[in-house]
Amino acid sequence: MIIKILGSAAGGGFPQWNCNGLHSANVRAGKPGYRARTQSSLAISANGSDWALLNASPDLRQQINDTPALHPSVDGGLRNSPIKAVVVTNADVDHITGLINLREGQKFSIYGSDRVLATLNANSIFNVCAPENVPRIAFALDRPTQLTGAGVDLGLTVEAFAVPGKIALFLEKGGEKENYGSRDGDTIGLKITDTATSKSFFYIPGCAEVDPPLAERIKGAELIFLDGTLFTDDEMVVQGLSHKTAQRMGHISISGPNGSIAALKPLSIARRIYVHINNSNPVLDENSEARRIVDSAGWEVGFDGMEVRL
Repeated sequence: MIIKILGSAAGGGFPQWNCNGLHSANVRAGKPGYRARTQSSLAISANGSDWALLNASPDLRQQINDTPALHPSVDGGLRNSPIKAVVVTNADVDHITGLINLREGQKFSIYGSDRVLATLNANSIFNVCAPENVPRIAFALDRPTQLTGAGVDLGLTVEAFAVPGKIALFLEKGGEKENYGSRDGDTIGLKITDTATSKSFFYIPGCAEVDPPLAERIKGAELIFLDGTLFTDDEMVVQGLSHKTAQRMGHISISGPNGSIAALKPLSIARRIYVHINNSNPVLDENSEARRIVDSAGWEVGFDGMEVRL
């Protein structure tokens, strides 16, 4: 199984278009130890020819252009694509907006929870991916679903499961004090399995905490891609970029007694990679103390174009 990180940044990318914070300014200036990143998405394939996307970021067109494996086949006719399916983990703007890039009548399948697909169905702009060509398939949680698209069996199963999180920002209706805690299906994690080899990995780009059920599920995994949005819960507040903490945004912090480094330390996971990294996060500076902490804990910081094979 081939796994490619198409985009490793959180919403807004890195640098964010309107951000003059320390890290965004440094990457624009070409400071050593920084690299630009597009918004969060993976591509996976069992055979190297037929691909599924895990989330469709606003940067998807650029990501496809930067990834030759996702280009149309030179002998496949005037219109063709190796992308056969897209799996969306929540209804955040940075995870569904890229679907609009996949218009033009191309056949593929969209998979998601019934709650996430309800968001797509409620917004007519997503009908540019016409349902007669692009079926929207709701999967049941905690049950493997075979991925297919455009008449192709991708040789992969996806098992979706609810994780602690929150509803998409644009769906919030009340004030700041309202509880937007997750309902089952608002935010999901994925277990992807190659049906031929039985190799599997976890993809959890948004997660508010590693609670006991999640810890038990991922214990002993060979590979996980996990929410690395913020290094500390209050970093955006401290940097003057926002009044919201990581918890308010539905994201676990990397550091601290309740952070992901501590939470996963006893779980015997062979390889751990952070994705969905916010422009405020000091781990984006490869020479920072935060980066040394992450590296010494045995974690990797994902980057655009990174490839992993299982």
